[in-house]
Amino acid sequence: MAGAGRHTELIMLVELRAENYAVIDHAIAVFGPGLNLLTGETGAGKSILVDALALLMGGKASTELVRHGAEKAVVSCVFESTPGAEAILEENGLDAEGAEIILRREIALSGKGRVFINNQPATVAALRQLAPELALVHAQSETLSSFDQAQQRILLDRFAGISTEAVGRAYAGHRTARERLDDLLQGEQDRLRMVDLWTYQRNEIDAAHLEPGEDEALETEKRVLANAEKLYGAALGGFDQLYEGGASAEAALRAAVRNVEELARYDARFVDAAQQLASARATISDIASGLRDYAEGINASPERLAEIEDRLALLDRLKRKYGKTVAEVIAFGEGVTRKLAEVEDRDDVLKALRARVEEAAAEYCKSAAAVGAERRAAAARLAKQAEAQINSLAMKVRFEVAVRSRESEADWSVHGWDEIEFLIATNAGEPLKPLTEIASGGEMSRVMLALKVTVEEASSKSQKKMPTPRTLVFDEIDIGIGGRAAEAVGQKLKSLARGQQVLCVTHLPQIAAFAAQHLVVEKRETQGRTKTQIRTLDEGARTLEVARMLSGASVTETSLQHAAQMIAASR
Repeated sequence: MAGAGRHTELIMLVELRAENYAVIDHAIAVFGPGLNLLTGETGAGKSILVDALALLMGGKASTELVRHGAEKAVVSCVFESTPGAEAILEENGLDAEGAEIILRREIALSGKGRVFINNQPATVAALRQLAPELALVHAQSETLSSFDQAQQRILLDRFAGISTEAVGRAYAGHRTARERLDDLLQGEQDRLRMVDLWTYQRNEIDAAHLEPGEDEALETEKRVLANAEKLYGAALGGFDQLYEGGASAEAALRAAVRNVEELARYDARFVDAAQQLASARATISDIASGLRDYAEGINASPERLAEIEDRLALLDRLKRKYGKTVAEVIAFGEGVTRKLAEVEDRDDVLKALRARVEEAAAEYCKSAAAVGAERRAAAARLAKQAEAQINSLAMKVRFEVAVRSRESEADWSVHGWDEIEFLIATNAGEPLKPLTEIASGGEMSRVMLALKVTVEEASSKSQKKMPTPRTLVFDEIDIGIGGRAAEAVGQKLKSLARGQQVLCVTHLPQIAAFAAQHLVVEKRETQGRTKTQIRTLDEGARTLEVARMLSGASVTETSLQHAAQMIAASR
């Protein structure tokens, strides 16, 4: 999709396309900065283009939008990107496309639809997330839900130059402290349910007075005691055979040593052999002594055997519960001891966290109350100025801005605790009602225009410069007005367009004369089918179009002169 020239000061809708959408077969509109006005005869498709843009902002789709004879309708647009929009793309797992954001939506006759953002499959929900960063569309077909209380709060804050950064920081600080406390309390509840079990486990393990490796030592002692007689006999038998008996190994070696030593006296070859035999005799003597001492140390005590068996049974029970070895059981006991210590220490931690939550809540309340006071002071000023602006557009209304503080913690937000609602009575004697209950789309567009102009004028005078808002789109803003009121609407649109891009559909030449860029929507019949095209008018064609709007189908020299004068006067 080809982009138009850049305008670095404004967030812009660069291009809008529609294919097989309602009565449009294929149309491309290229927009510029400032005030873009769309004109054309009734039924040409001007409002349809606005509806197409609303669809790209996440509006509801219908198969009735598919042009007769086509399989699907396709609408697409190109916006200049914003940091906020790029953050939303990242949240949705979508890649940015340089300095532009490309949106496309397809509606098939089958009822299935597809959404693409930067040529990547996306969702209608993602379009709705992006909409506040890109455009606010006031279309005849809209339910006005886009101008909800959040948008009304933003408008009031912009009017008064109110910053919510401090209350946002306070909210984040309170939320962090509250989440930490809640997490700890939730963990504390789980831990408290375990305290009795941990205490029992610790006491059971501590009472056993375990020593690492004692189970293996006890098993060995048990085997000895259980086989004491056999071991005693074996030890004494070995001692006798090695040392004590007449045919013992020691006696045989002693005789052998004498004989070999005799040989060594005469032949040196037997010196080493004599020494080796002497060493073997000493080794056998040592082994025999060990066997004798072992036999003497054997205590065939049934009481000790029973004691060992009881101890081993205790160790087996503990190992079944807490670990495969005594070392693992000891480690388990040390772990539950630490957990119990942590539970005891948590009293101090909880106390500190509760104090932090209270402190953060006090900080938030202070910041939210300060913002609320600013909003209440600004609400009366906005209501008075907006009412005057609205009534200059051929309406006679009463307008108020209600600011209600919702101080319950459940109603706290990063923007404060205030609920903002714009109220209006469009006829004398009627009660004030929420702005979004206005039945007429034309009335709503004029009210929105007046509000935006009021806010932008205040913002331009304020020392606190607020961010420039998104592209604004107004459809059929001139319903029921003419003459001076129409000129006033044109002036307000031009004033509003100094700070942002504005798109407006109009039937009135008094408004069309104020365009920075004038597009005409035309309907033609070709080969038995109606087709819609969009042209961007040059200076001469623009004068001709305004003249047509003044005099109808027959453009006269007088109407041309009048059109030229109107355009010149608008500048």
